[in-house]
Amino acid sequence: MEAARATLCVLSVFGALFPGRSAVLASFSQALDSDFTFTLAAGRRECFFQTMKSDASLEIEYQILDGSGLDVDFVITSPSGQVVFSDYHKSDGVHTVVDTEDGDYMFCFDNTFSAVSEKLVFFELILDNMEQEEEVEDWKEYVQGTDVLDMKLEDIMDTINNVKARLGKSVHIQTMLRAFEARDRNIQESNFDRVNFWSVVNVVVMTMISALQVYLVRSLFEDKRKIRT
Repeated sequence: MEAARATLCVLSVFGALFPGRSAVLASFSQALDSDFTFTLAAGRRECFFQTMKSDASLEIEYQILDGSGLDVDFVITSPSGQVVFSDYHKSDGVHTVVDTEDGDYMFCFDNTFSAVSEKLVFFELILDNMEQEEEVEDWKEYVQGTDVLDMKLEDIMDTINNVKARLGKSVHIQTMLRAFEARDRNIQESNFDRVNFWSVVNVVVMTMISALQVYLVRSLFEDKRKIRT
C-alpha cells in the first residue's frame, strides 16, 4: 500500500536523524485496507470472513460493477451470529462496525434472486485499531537536552500521522473512483450493444415494410384480366 510505504520511508529518515529513538514510534495506530473484485454467479451466495479484535473498527464499501439490474443483497453477521447490517437489491453501500467483537465477522453477497444474470462485485475493507498493544515506555524519557535541528518528537509524530492519514484517504478515493469508472464503462458498453441491436432490428423491419409496400403498390396496377383473341 502506498500509504504504508510512504510512512516507512519517513520512519527510515527519522531513524537516521535520531538513532536509538525509533522504537518510540511503535505506538502509532495503523489502518489496514484491502480491496477485492469477484464474479458472483447467478443464483449463488458468496460469503467472506474477517477476523477482528475487540474494540477495533471495520468499514466495508461495495459496488456492483456489472450485471443486469446492478443490484445484490448484502449482510454482515457478527461472531455471535447477530445480523449487524443488511441491504436488499442495492447497487452500492458503505457500512462501519465500531467496537467490534473478538472473532470472525461474516459478510455475504447474495444473488439467489437472479436466475440468469451474474454480477461483478467490488468491495473494500478498512480495518482500524488492529495492532497488538505493546508496553512502550514513555518516549520523553529518551529526550535529553536540545533535540537535533530543534525538532520536537511531538511535531514529527503529528506530521507522520497526518501524512499517513492523507495518503490513505487519497488511496481510498482513487480506488473508489476506479470502481465508479469501471461500472460506468460497463453501463456504457451495455447501452452501446443494446442500441446497435435495436438499430439492426429497426433497419430489418423497415426494409421488410418497404418491400411489402412496393409489392402492394405494384399489385394495384397489375392487369390480371386475360385477353382473348
